Amino acid sequence: MAEANKQSQAGQFDVVIIGAGISGMYQLYRLRELGFSVQVYEAGTGVGGTWYWNRYPGCRFDSESYSYGYSFSDEILQEWEWSEHFAAQPETLRYLNFVADKLDVRKNIQFNSRVRSARYDEAANLWTIELEDGSEASAPILVSATGPLSAPQMPAIEGVDSYQGEAYHTGLWPHGEDGFSGKQVDYANKRVGVLGTGATGVQVIQEVAKTAGELFVFQRRPNWCAPLHNSEIDPKTQTEIKRSYPEIFKICHESFGAFMHKMDERSALEVSDEDREAFFEKLYAEPGFGIWLGNFSDILSDQKANDLISEFIARKIRERVKDPAIAEKLIPKDHGFGIRRVPMETHYYEAYNQDNVTLVDLQESPIERITPAGIKTTDKEYELDVLIYATGFDAVMGALNRIDITGIGGQKLKDKWASGPKTFLGMQTVGFPNLFTLVGPHNGSTFCNIPRCIEQNVDWLTGLITYMRDHKLAHSEPSPDAEAQWTKHVAETAEATLFPTANSWFMGLNDNIPGRDKPVFMLYAGGMPKYREKCQEVADKGYRELNLE
Repeated sequence: MAEANKQSQAGQFDVVIIGAGISGMYQLYRLRELGFSVQVYEAGTGVGGTWYWNRYPGCRFDSESYSYGYSFSDEILQEWEWSEHFAAQPETLRYLNFVADKLDVRKNIQFNSRVRSARYDEAANLWTIELEDGSEASAPILVSATGPLSAPQMPAIEGVDSYQGEAYHTGLWPHGEDGFSGKQVDYANKRVGVLGTGATGVQVIQEVAKTAGELFVFQRRPNWCAPLHNSEIDPKTQTEIKRSYPEIFKICHESFGAFMHKMDERSALEVSDEDREAFFEKLYAEPGFGIWLGNFSDILSDQKANDLISEFIARKIRERVKDPAIAEKLIPKDHGFGIRRVPMETHYYEAYNQDNVTLVDLQESPIERITPAGIKTTDKEYELDVLIYATGFDAVMGALNRIDITGIGGQKLKDKWASGPKTFLGMQTVGFPNLFTLVGPHNGSTFCNIPRCIEQNVDWLTGLITYMRDHKLAHSEPSPDAEAQWTKHVAETAEATLFPTANSWFMGLNDNIPGRDKPVFMLYAGGMPKYREKCQEVADKGYRELNLE
């Protein structure tokens, strides 16, 4: 592989990376520092990934700000100061631009460059990517740094294109004038519709409800939500955070999802009713994901234990929503608490106590079509001035599927994964040598505090690529047996949980995409410590599961 300081042939590099988000920037930095020639192609006009695209009102962290940033540079950790415990999107994008400046990564990133296709030349051991403008670039190694939630999905509803009012998808929100925030939309005296009540929808609803003339929430299925309890970081706490970074990252390193919350080793069934209720109350009153990922160890694996926390959260919803009928509509009946990703909220349930907010239950009156004036259900037509699609993403595989990726013998990655992904460590798949997915299906980073897990994956992949260079190896592909064993392991870890009992993007399900109606677990449910241990074992034993040549 050529050294970075040597003149590369036009459009040919050692490594091509798709995406300039958190993982793409760090992977670029690590490889460039080791002398590889690297080029990143990014569809947007700037760095930031999910924080570049998702600029909708209310967008913010659900993991603690200081647990989310990069940990590899003490200089960056000490220079940057978060203003809130759970930072809003503009601040996060500013942070990522700050990091890009510090690391000087933009010189190796080509913006406004969406990758249309990637094809592997077996004879040349070369990946060639084609951009939407027809230009090409090649490298022996291709790294996908596209995120798990980076392919916005519109609803499969008749008439979407007919709507004549203001319409926005949360994942494609227009940019604000400051370059970091989203466009400020005036909702005063307007009839606003929000379609979707997932994590994004919850953040939008609680924000838009503050000023909208009328807000209509179109809910297909409710989600279990818990309070975020965000607050500003005062100077004393700021000093303590900077002093405590080693401890913060140690906690993340050891916890199941790399968050600042460790599961309690006790069973919810082994403690007294009084102790259990007190523990639930304590977690509910604390900031962040503790109520989900710092709870009793069996709430995500034992139905009786999950019923107990679900009943507790249901009581909280009934306490917070004044109208009992509305409260019942906001309580999920088709899955237990935590079995789908838990949206963190700030006065979300209280929004339904406001006179300007109307909940439209699509279980009772489904949408027939979107009209030029608004949304028509089986019950009535809702005329809207603004329509916000909080309909999420083609999760995990969507960004990869939207690139025409062709491997050995003309096989398409989309076809290989049509009935579900097959991978080794969620990083590689048979038939696509030297293609690595940093945040792909079956990957530890997909059910995780993403930056913490991204650093592990980037460091592991950097170690492999360096090993290949040092041993004069140019080809990496998992053995069929290694792929089959890992894919089986992923399924078995999922079956040991309650996740398969819910219809969610965790299970690869999406009503808006044809053919996505068969549940296949997309993530890795073994926890980050186990995933890291397996990755380390593979490296320590010389990557025996990979065909290196």
